[in-house]
Amino acid sequence: MSDPLSKPVLLSQSLSTKGYLLPEDLAQASGVPSAQRRQQGPVAVFECVQEIPCNPCEQACEEGAVRVGERITTCPELVAEACTGCAKCVAACPGQAVFVVDESRGELAHVTMPYEFLPLPKKGQRVTALDRSGMVLGPAEIVRVRCSKTMDATATVTMAVPRDWAMLARFFRMDRDQESPPLPSTRESEQ
Repeated sequence: MSDPLSKPVLLSQSLSTKGYLLPEDLAQASGVPSAQRRQQGPVAVFECVQEIPCNPCEQACEEGAVRVGERITTCPELVAEACTGCAKCVAACPGQAVFVVDESRGELAHVTMPYEFLPLPKKGQRVTALDRSGMVLGPAEIVRVRCSKTMDATATVTMAVPRDWAMLARFFRMDRDQESPPLPSTRESEQ
């Protein structure tokens, strides 16, 4: 009997030649929530499009919002309605291919990502948001930094970005110059 989650996956041309995904590569991915769901509150975004033997995200999710299935090489499927945006899957992913996006905050969105460098950024620190290719998007602000045993000791960092960047911003550069330009909207507090 075949695994119902098993779907043929075409390797992204951009991923294989440039090392990063393009937004169109994610259009058919089973781990990307709809725009409507992203506007309802924090939700995981799985940018895992390669069939590799991996399932820590499924094991980390206590809500049953992530399904890999019997075949461990199947790309994760998100059950968006069950996702609470807790970010345990973000910390668990060895490929750093999971993010939490929250577009319910008006003009700003929050993007949570894994962070495995030192020093850790600080809440309130201004940074420069980068896209998947490392290209500059513009100013952003760190709104939350978490590191705990329940997150497998992997830090997760949340940055506030203009809502239009929610599905583009995937990392940041800490600027040496603390006089970065302000965000285009008023600063939002941590939830």
